Amino acid sequence: MTTRKRLAVQALLWSGYMAISLAMVASFQRITGSLVFVMVCVGAGLFAASEGLRALALWQHWLDRSPRSLLLRLVCMPPVFAFGLQVALYLVNRLGLWLGLLEFPPNMPYGWAVLASYTVNTTILLWLWMAAWVGLQMLNRWRRGEIAKWQAEAAARELELQVLRAQINPHFLFNALNNLRALVNEDPTRAREMLSRLSNTLRHTLQHSAKERVPLVDELAVVRDYIALEQLHHEERLRVAWQVDPATADASVPPMLLQLLVENAIKHGIARTPGGGVVDIAIRRHGPTLSVAVANPGRWAPGASEGTGLGLVNLRERLVRAGGPGAGCSVASANGRVIVTMDLAA
Repeated sequence: MTTRKRLAVQALLWSGYMAISLAMVASFQRITGSLVFVMVCVGAGLFAASEGLRALALWQHWLDRSPRSLLLRLVCMPPVFAFGLQVALYLVNRLGLWLGLLEFPPNMPYGWAVLASYTVNTTILLWLWMAAWVGLQMLNRWRRGEIAKWQAEAAARELELQVLRAQINPHFLFNALNNLRALVNEDPTRAREMLSRLSNTLRHTLQHSAKERVPLVDELAVVRDYIALEQLHHEERLRVAWQVDPATADASVPPMLLQLLVENAIKHGIARTPGGGVVDIAIRRHGPTLSVAVANPGRWAPGASEGTGLGLVNLRERLVRAGGPGAGCSVASANGRVIVTMDLAA
């Protein structure tokens, strides 16, 4: 809240209190100019006292203290300000009477008992005001904290995607360009086709990776392009077996996860296996859950190195954020093959 808006709210609040107080007094006695003057002084004093408490709280950083320390100050300081305000009003009234500027009914009560009762009343008002102010400050802090948290998570997600883009591009781009250069003379038609696939892969990497989820059909299309480019390099050593459940046609997935799994299978399975082998890609739907399994030749020992070249920790964190309820990732090894399985919301 800006200073001007806060002061306007303060003026409206205490003016309303003065108006209500005058209306209540008018029900049992005649309103005089002196009484109006006193009520104006009361409203101005409450305005100044509440602003003073706010300034003191900000200066001494009350909201950064422990709950016990904050509560102690909230309980003790308003009575001090209330007593000071009532003493000031008492002196103003006595000075006005002495100068003949104010006139009150002869039966109007004075004395320490009256001062104490007015102090209690003012203290209650300041307690209520401070409770409202502290509550609003705490709410604003919570909101700012939530915004900062989401901004930090968004920045981390963006950084993660930038890392993934950087991870994919150098891995196969150099080989793809070299293979395309050799293919231009041997088979220009196929070279043009592979160049289009490379363009599609890079466009998907740059555009769709910034999204939280993308249609599975789009992800499959770019993975097929990616595999075709890798087959230029590995030739017959790289074979792929697809098992895609038709029920997954309308599913969506976090971008680049399937491509990363396939890249990992080729890099750490096919490239390290004499004679190459088959990469099995199976995508099935079980109710609201999408299961994606990628298998490749090789071995994986649990606990020895949980990194399969992909970074399972990174993968699992992405699944937690964008995979939906129950999302997770597992790695298994059997019969000379490594199987990475992802389960996520479809």
